[in-house]
Amino acid sequence: MRSPVDISTKLPKVGTTIFTVMSKMAHDHDAINLSQGFPDFEVDPILLDLVTKHMKDGKNQYAPMQGAPVLREAIAKKTEELHGAKYDPDAEITVTAGATQAIYTAITALVKEEDEVIIFTPAYDCYVPPIVLNQGKPVYVQLKGPDFKVNWEDVKKVITRKTRLIIINSPHNPSGAVWDESDMKELEKLAVNSDALVLSDEVYEHIVFDGKKHWSASKFPELAKRSLVVGSFGKTFHVTGWKLGYILAPENLMKEFRKVHQYIVYCVSAPMQYAIADYLEVPSRYNDIAGMYQQKRDTFLNHLKDSRFKATPASGSYFQLLNYSAISKMGEVKFAEKLTKEHGVASIPVSVFYHQPVEQFMLRFCFAKSDETLEKAAAILKSL
Repeated sequence: MRSPVDISTKLPKVGTTIFTVMSKMAHDHDAINLSQGFPDFEVDPILLDLVTKHMKDGKNQYAPMQGAPVLREAIAKKTEELHGAKYDPDAEITVTAGATQAIYTAITALVKEEDEVIIFTPAYDCYVPPIVLNQGKPVYVQLKGPDFKVNWEDVKKVITRKTRLIIINSPHNPSGAVWDESDMKELEKLAVNSDALVLSDEVYEHIVFDGKKHWSASKFPELAKRSLVVGSFGKTFHVTGWKLGYILAPENLMKEFRKVHQYIVYCVSAPMQYAIADYLEVPSRYNDIAGMYQQKRDTFLNHLKDSRFKATPASGSYFQLLNYSAISKMGEVKFAEKLTKEHGVASIPVSVFYHQPVEQFMLRFCFAKSDETLEKAAAILKSL
């Protein structure tokens, strides 16, 4: 069926996301899906039992728009313990329907026509569409492998009086890079000097490896005053289908955020919120997941050590980039398609995360999978 009414698209450059495309291709060709970032192992039964408990206890109606008070209080406690940052649970914390909704809502609340928003590419694909929908202007700062480090002189060159927002993401998707303390201090100076706001996507905050540390925007006092910090329980507790996240921000920024939030989702699934609040009472449940994911990263890389792929071990997130230049000079999209259709392993080409594709012969693989899945995928990759 086709509507007889013609409309002009508000997102002419946007199609189906690469994650949906590659996951469908994996399904169609019965390939091992290391493309989309969702775990294939079981959730902690304790967490599932907590959801059931709260359902049976009657927590099945609307939660407060801002989020269940007990969960907001747990988030405030966790943030202060980890980063020394104090947020008022009533006025400065909102529970969201996943991190993507938090990001969309924050951009919609803050970006006006002709405002400029700085984005570091390669970047996750949910940042640009809401900027365009709100008539803002994306401004790109390009990062390149293998380390994907920020050149702060490049950033200074693109900051103008129109810069409203700087979007950052550490630990970084797709590269697995992690910003260090000096990066955050440079960002803090830029934000103070330019009066720009910062949207800090920290959904992989607990997944950092090799003794590195996650430096949250909330940890730096002057930066925190200018930042909205996004977290994800879906990522942390491998329940991505629950779509449960949160955002931290100073009261005046959160007031604007909630004006929009209440009309996008109003509130988030109540029993899941109460279950997460209870689950957070044991800090090891989030503090220890880095070790589990580092073991999976190391397992994947160890299986590939004699392959023709080249890898710089990811410092964070649950994604590993592999360079295939010793195998093929084919473009990243074409090689990812070939790998899926002919060899049975699905990945994501890194070039699609750029505004203007940059070919570096790199593919992104998700290692948030069972050891059996990783071993099977690596065996195929090793044969190339």
